[in-house]
Amino acid sequence: MQKRSLIKAMAAAPFTLGLGHTRAQNTPFKIGFLAPMTGPFASTGRQMDAAVKLYMKQHGTSVAGRTVSLILKDDTGVPDITKRLAQELLVNDKVDVLAGFGLTPLALATAPLATQAKTPMVNMLAATSAVIDASPYMVRVSMTLPQITLGVADWAPKNGIKKVVTLVSDYGPGLDAERTFRDRFQFNGGQILDSLRVPLRSNDFAPSLQKVRDLSPDAVFIFVPSGVGTQVMKQFNERGLGKAGIRLIGTGDVVDDDIVNTMGDDALGIVTSYPYSTAHPSAVNKKFVQEFKKLNNNLRPNAVAVFAYDGMHVIYEALRKTAGKGGGDALLAGMKGQIFESPRGQIYIDANTRDIVQSVYIRKVERPRGGDGELYNIEFEEQKDVRDPPRSR
Repeated sequence: MQKRSLIKAMAAAPFTLGLGHTRAQNTPFKIGFLAPMTGPFASTGRQMDAAVKLYMKQHGTSVAGRTVSLILKDDTGVPDITKRLAQELLVNDKVDVLAGFGLTPLALATAPLATQAKTPMVNMLAATSAVIDASPYMVRVSMTLPQITLGVADWAPKNGIKKVVTLVSDYGPGLDAERTFRDRFQFNGGQILDSLRVPLRSNDFAPSLQKVRDLSPDAVFIFVPSGVGTQVMKQFNERGLGKAGIRLIGTGDVVDDDIVNTMGDDALGIVTSYPYSTAHPSAVNKKFVQEFKKLNNNLRPNAVAVFAYDGMHVIYEALRKTAGKGGGDALLAGMKGQIFESPRGQIYIDANTRDIVQSVYIRKVERPRGGDGELYNIEFEEQKDVRDPPRSR
């Protein structure tokens, strides 16, 4: 009986939190930050954590008279753990905002709690298109896979690529990427020879890559989560796809900025579409990259870092708009409609969809002349004000 009563109390607690969210301004403003700091997606957590800390170092820990307190929890990339930690943050720590979410399943596990608690949830990465519908209190500052896939699907058939095999990680973003690339590429006159999927937590791409080689397409389109591209490239080379004349194209995750330089010359010429590159030639980005590397032992920031950095901006600005009072609905209103200059370029949080509107860049891996001799994703085409494409809801 006692156990059942405790479970009922825990389930009911998030709902009651929304009633008391507006507290005196002398209480800390708490951000519950959930990221995979250990496990197979630890590189994602490391990038997010480093960017959040950089933002707070640059902008301080006081906004509109409120001291900002960050509570970091390692969810290890496991949805059940994310859900438990999010509930603890809401019930025990009484956080004002939830943030992070390095994978779609983690955001989906948390969304009902955010709704019950009427607590804004800043999605810093989870990129399945439909995840934004999981809670009216979610705001996305990252990207969607359909949004970023259209660019390379339009570029490929204009540049001699007529036959493609798609290879994606088998979960929401991968399925979004597969569907979007297939539909747009075929609309543009291309042919899809096969669509291959690899389990999310598997690093064994070799059987699928061997099948790609056997099919002999002009290119293989690849999507994998951030941080996994190194294994893909290694196995791509071991199977001799490049030597067989098969090109690698995809979304930018496969050649993330923090790992692309470790791939060597085999990565040269890979074309991807993505909302950010370390080499993005703006003053805002150059300063961001310089300060990020200085604080993180010369580690390059990737797009994940920029998403987390921008997420902190959205939170700080929303708190400022409420004059430090906070409150779930007031904070959410303050997040909607924000327009500002990010290291990736100008971004906009659509007030109706709570989703990101941004530029998407077509990039090629190059070793720029006169540079530091390292590999970078060099942007050569920009698509402005790209939204998540319409979908069935």
